[in-house]
Amino acid sequence: MRPARESSDSRAGLRYGISAYLLWGLFPLYWPLLEPASALEILAQRMVWSLVFVALIIWRTRAWRAVRAVFASRDQLTVLSFAACAITINWATFIWATNNQHVLEASLGYFITPLVSVLLGVLVLHEALGAVQWAAVGIGTVAIIVLTVNLGRLPWIALALALAFGSYGYLKKRAGVGAVESLAVEASLMALPALATLSVLAARGSLAFGHHGAGHAALLASAGIVTTVPLLLFTAATRRLPLSTVGLIQYLEPVLMFAVGVGIRHEPMPAAMWAGFALVWLALVVLSVAGLRASARVRARGAPTGQP
Repeated sequence: MRPARESSDSRAGLRYGISAYLLWGLFPLYWPLLEPASALEILAQRMVWSLVFVALIIWRTRAWRAVRAVFASRDQLTVLSFAACAITINWATFIWATNNQHVLEASLGYFITPLVSVLLGVLVLHEALGAVQWAAVGIGTVAIIVLTVNLGRLPWIALALALAFGSYGYLKKRAGVGAVESLAVEASLMALPALATLSVLAARGSLAFGHHGAGHAALLASAGIVTTVPLLLFTAATRRLPLSTVGLIQYLEPVLMFAVGVGIRHEPMPAAMWAGFALVWLALVVLSVAGLRASARVRARGAPTGQP
């Protein structure tokens, strides 16, 4: 019975993981729908409505005690404060990028996030890398140089997204807090600055919420659901799948963004940019092969490969 249960969990995990990354990958089609709200207002609305939606989940699941425990822990609260700053940078950059015809560079950011995570492991956790992993980092560095020459500037959007999200992942892992509780704390920390921002926009007469019809207001409010649902799906997937599988599924997100940028938003893609992306993809293939081999060695020794 146990193998059958594990197989069922794996299938469910795949459904959850694919659903999460499909939703994240389609975000570039959602944020432009919120215009004429500015990127700053969209960011603030996302923070506020995320708190509202996650509060409803906590009320429904009676998880208040777990949230209070996190607030009472100085170490966890400090780590999640930094995580809130990291995800704010990530959200702000991504919303601005997708609403200003930079979807391709945003997708690049999520393609190189695994490479940034590897570097964080070296610089912060003092992990040792094998030759194959260093080769992947080297190829990724060459790709950044190629793209910098093509763009005439550093691909700052991609780098900001990758650094912010890579740091966010590290901080979330260090905090060791459940997805709902973590999001509740982060949203609570961001709520006051977000409300202050909305108040300033309203005082200046530049607040879009409530001034462009009920439909537009509902879309802005739905940012809370749009933010929370994929995160919950992702958490459910990581509990049921090996890390190597989750690592491969994650590429669905930037692949979809890339498809949206090229096929729907019709952003320019010169030959030099194709070359830069090709180098990034090569680096990810090298990194993925190294990860799969490491997972196979762990399984051969009989150690667990999934997340607890």
